[in-house]
Amino acid sequence: MTAIAIAASTISIPRIADAQVNEIKTTCGGASWYALHSRTASGERMNPAAMTAAHKTLPLGSKVKVTNLRNNKSIVVTINDRGPFVKGRMIDLSKGAAQKLDFIHTGTARVQIEAPGGSNGGDCA
Repeated sequence: MTAIAIAASTISIPRIADAQVNEIKTTCGGASWYALHSRTASGERMNPAAMTAAHKTLPLGSKVKVTNLRNNKSIVVTINDRGPFVKGRMIDLSKGAAQKLDFIHTGTARVQIEAPGGSNGGDCA
């Protein structure tokens, strides 16, 4: 009989210092949503109901405030994946986050992204 040992590994997301998070510049652009069940860039399994998002460059584990500019609804999401890789989009939100921002049916929305303590909708035209 042969025994096989499988080492359990954990992936830890580095904690982002508050000063670094507060340096997130307010940006505006396109958002979309996705609902997969694969692993994210952070190593965790994608949970479509969680308040998470994919961004190309923000540090994994950072939190950002996302505001739907059409209806002024805002939520705070955790960046746990990389993307989107579609021209004109700057963030991919989980399905649950998109539901809170009320753009499931349209599939995309124009949003503002800022540090969690930022003001609502002030810097985008």
